[in-house]
Amino acid sequence: MTTGLFLTRSFIWLALIAYALAIGLMILSPEHPGWRLRARSVWTFGCIAFLAHVLCAFAYFHHWSHTEAYRETARQTAALTGRAWGGGIYFNYLLAALWIADVSWWWLAPQSFDRRPRWLAIAWHVFFFFMVFNGTIVFGHGPVRVLGVDICLVPIACWWYRRRHLTVVR
Repeated sequence: MTTGLFLTRSFIWLALIAYALAIGLMILSPEHPGWRLRARSVWTFGCIAFLAHVLCAFAYFHHWSHTEAYRETARQTAALTGRAWGGGIYFNYLLAALWIADVSWWWLAPQSFDRRPRWLAIAWHVFFFFMVFNGTIVFGHGPVRVLGVDICLVPIACWWYRRRHLTVVR
């Protein structure tokens, strides 16, 4: 395995593990207030790891070229769907921009962040989950797919636990 491949894969897995841990902490934090601060730190770490993954991918595989990244995205999409469409790269750019904005908002204005509209938080996390699901399960192969299933089950299991626990408590 080359250094570039090792770094690129390592950073995305760090980001994905941080995603799973942070989202679990976020979902369960109302019952454990100290977990909210831990969630913010892990969420921030995940964002930094994702940005490092993107930088490594561009440095080692795309030669700092959006055109090459677009072509590779189109190739991977064609291999899966039969249609060569590279537009998925823009979803990755959007994920990076939104994650940076989310982390920044949480650090710079935590009270405002905590009061953000519920629909906005849900839409953001549904989009994020969609990206994780597609990146690991739909486009992943072998062990990546298995680990992707595990990572995707974390927020579902935490939400289910919280929902069930609150129903029992009431």
